[in-house]
Amino acid sequence: MTNDLMLGGLYIIMAMVLVLSALMSRREPAAKLITMLLAWVAIFAAGFVLFTFRDDFGWVAQRLKAEAVGTPVEQGRETRVPMAIDGHFWVDAQVNGQSVRFLVDSGATMTTIDRQTAQRVGVEISPRPDQVVRTGNGVIRVSSGRAERLEVGDIVRNDVRLQVAEHDNLNVLGMNFLSSLTRWGVEGRWLVLVP
Repeated sequence: MTNDLMLGGLYIIMAMVLVLSALMSRREPAAKLITMLLAWVAIFAAGFVLFTFRDDFGWVAQRLKAEAVGTPVEQGRETRVPMAIDGHFWVDAQVNGQSVRFLVDSGATMTTIDRQTAQRVGVEISPRPDQVVRTGNGVIRVSSGRAERLEVGDIVRNDVRLQVAEHDNLNVLGMNFLSSLTRWGVEGRWLVLVP
């Protein structure tokens, strides 16, 4: 037997002796003693579970926050984005230091933002629409743009080419960003981004 196993067994025996001696010293009906015994077993089981998973509570708190407000969670070298209730992955990124909410879309070739957002964050934009692109919502006209800096969690990309949509008010993080990563993929209800 290893020392850890012996200590664990000793802990259980001591807990049982404590509970049984407390119950035996009382003159109560058997049903009440059994109820009290089960309550003590539940208390010790809860204490054991809390002690066992004490190192994981920080991660659980981060995950609960991510599920509640949809913010990415940085875990070591990877950023994990929770799936939103609509089934999509949304990220709050920084474009030139300004907050921009993006839908992550692996079906989009280019990262695209609307003109109003582009002007707000200081993106260089071509003077007029110079391309026509096909989207899930039909054909739209876009201008070329370039962001000095794009940040998603701890992931930073400089001099990022963008498309600027004239009338859509949806910002899409496309494959030109995703393909710059070492690895990305979906694991359950999480989008995992590895710089």
